[in-house]
Amino acid sequence: MQPSPSAPSARQPAPDDRQLRRVALSGLLGTTVEFYDFLVYGTVAALVFGDLFFPGADPAVGTIAAFGTFAAGYVARPLGGIVFGHFGDRVGRKSMMLLTMALMGGGSFLIGLLPTYDAIGVWAPVLLVALRVVQGVAIGGEWGGATLMVVEHAERTQGSRRGLWSSFTQLGAPLGSVLSAGVVALVSALPDDDFRSWGWRVPFLLSVVLLAVGLFVRLKVAESPLFAQGRREKAARPPVVEVLRRPGPVLLAACVGIGAFTAQSLLTGFMISYAVDRGYSRPQVLTAVTLASCVALAVLPAASALSDRVGRRPVVLAGAVACAALAFPVLALVDSGSPGLLVLALVLGHGVAQSTMYGPLGALLTELFGTEVRYTGASLGYQAATLIGAGFSPLIASSLVASYGGGSTPVALLLCAGAAVTALTVWRMRETHTDALGSAVPQAATPANAPEGTPR
Repeated sequence: MQPSPSAPSARQPAPDDRQLRRVALSGLLGTTVEFYDFLVYGTVAALVFGDLFFPGADPAVGTIAAFGTFAAGYVARPLGGIVFGHFGDRVGRKSMMLLTMALMGGGSFLIGLLPTYDAIGVWAPVLLVALRVVQGVAIGGEWGGATLMVVEHAERTQGSRRGLWSSFTQLGAPLGSVLSAGVVALVSALPDDDFRSWGWRVPFLLSVVLLAVGLFVRLKVAESPLFAQGRREKAARPPVVEVLRRPGPVLLAACVGIGAFTAQSLLTGFMISYAVDRGYSRPQVLTAVTLASCVALAVLPAASALSDRVGRRPVVLAGAVACAALAFPVLALVDSGSPGLLVLALVLGHGVAQSTMYGPLGALLTELFGTEVRYTGASLGYQAATLIGAGFSPLIASSLVASYGGGSTPVALLLCAGAAVTALTVWRMRETHTDALGSAVPQAATPANAPEGTPR
């Protein structure tokens, strides 16, 4: 009797479970560095970058400019997905993971050393944007490599639990948020003059610790077994060309993540400046973000494990519906002025609804592509979602709040819009959680009622 094509582990001996755990830890550390770096920037930008790098501007304009440099890092992400995806699909996953982590952590460390506008004038914002672009390019390739390594190793041992194992990579988002909020909370407790002169640099400089630990773990990780097996079956065309010839999967990947990234961006980095403007102290807001991220550390793996049982589509859809339903109540709780209700708002919006959407994305996006182009396809789709959902949301929200008298309605509407895009995309997708990960080029978008179990 021939082994089932949906059970590749039946054809080969299972690799060492210790290697799978090491790969999962590597993915966790990579996304922790990614989100620590980006959320530290978003938090500090909301607090002081308007004054330090864009002085003389109206406070609202300075905040918008600071978030504009935040968006610059996201604009570079799809380019990073293409570049690192190409070499990840042709050369290997592991080498690209080492390079992206080094660039991410190094860029953050250099931001901590950057002179301000008072010291070098216009070169300060120019260099700030340049470092953000370097970080964006690196991060554009980071998530894809980290997630693929976990999912492709898990496929060899526990293919039905790809969602649960991929959640370790996703856990880097709330863990990075907890670390960034905790470190910024400590330094923001300094006297204001000290925080503005040197305290804001400390969180960026500390990123070198995460970088060292992450590189140490990644050096011990083995190459993806599916990639090693598929070296003989490389696509003739460059991976990005192969992906864009059949754009259905990458479009689905981009659209399905928009809701999660819109909510994440608005309810973490942007929320800090928004809540401080409404009278909350910096420690109160950072505490609320930290507690919400702690809740997310439990919700993310639970949602991912549930998606292994009932499918990716219903779990992501439930998170999108919850996010839209809670958008206006969450902003009303924030506007109440009560620190306790602020915590409740961020726990419901970020800790529960957003995390439910975000948890299964790692497995879902990798299941849309074949091995030869998976790094490129998943990275491009994911980073396009971050660009649209997270890169521009704080900038748009800041502009709309300033234009409409400071009301929260534009922010709630943005949350609803992002959730609606995700919900409509999920409705059009075919379920993928029972698909086997094979060495096939990406398939065209398939209707939601198509049969499951198709080898990838």
